[in-house]
Amino acid sequence: MRTDFNSSRDQDQEGKRTFATRKRKVAVIAGLAVLAVTGIGVGLVAASGSTSGTSATASGSTGSPTSPVGAGGARQGSNARSTNEPGGTSGTISSVTGTGFSVKTTVGESITIDENSSTTYENAAGATPTATTSSALTPGQAVLVLGTVNSTTITASQVTIEPANSPYTTASTDVTAVHQGQQNASQSYGTIPTDYTEGQGTIVGAGTANQAVQTALQKYPGGIVDRVVQLPDGDYEVHDIGTNIHHIFENSSFQVIGAN
Repeated sequence: MRTDFNSSRDQDQEGKRTFATRKRKVAVIAGLAVLAVTGIGVGLVAASGSTSGTSATASGSTGSPTSPVGAGGARQGSNARSTNEPGGTSGTISSVTGTGFSVKTTVGESITIDENSSTTYENAAGATPTATTSSALTPGQAVLVLGTVNSTTITASQVTIEPANSPYTTASTDVTAVHQGQQNASQSYGTIPTDYTEGQGTIVGAGTANQAVQTALQKYPGGIVDRVVQLPDGDYEVHDIGTNIHHIFENSSFQVIGAN
């Protein structure tokens, strides 16, 4: 009987030890599970914070082409285009329609010119009206066009008929065609403002833009000016697209001082 009692007690103690061991294992597993969940939570928070920071940086670096910040995109090859800003072009009339005409620039770019009830026509020789609508124009005429630019379409505010030997329509050896997205070799002319950063400046109104556009296209014909911005020092940057001359700089008196 004594032996059986002792055996029973031993079995009971062994059972308690086994149960206690199992409790400890369960506790350890539960603790590990809590740590794992906590780690996942921390990882999710960290990942969420990292994603949020990247998005904020990306959104903060994105600008609107019609905001006061003028030029956009990478160096010349980007040819980033503004919409509905004062600008202009020059070239030779290639065709005439009932609502406008097409112009071919000195580098072969084709520009669509739309007219409206406010479009005026002048003759460079005497600044006198030469037409009331585009229907009075003829293919082959040289023209300088000022107006609101949307990519390769210009709603003309003023069309000036130029003489055949006009600098606006005479090809320049400094100007070559560059299409949107095409990279070109960097080349600078004259003086580039040392404190100029691409993208700076405030877009100017039509009156100021017209003066800057005329000066720029007379020196570097062939492209389309899609905006003009005034720099902090009072100079102007004329944003040209379609040619290797992407930025034309003028002083406050609208004299070209440099280009690249």
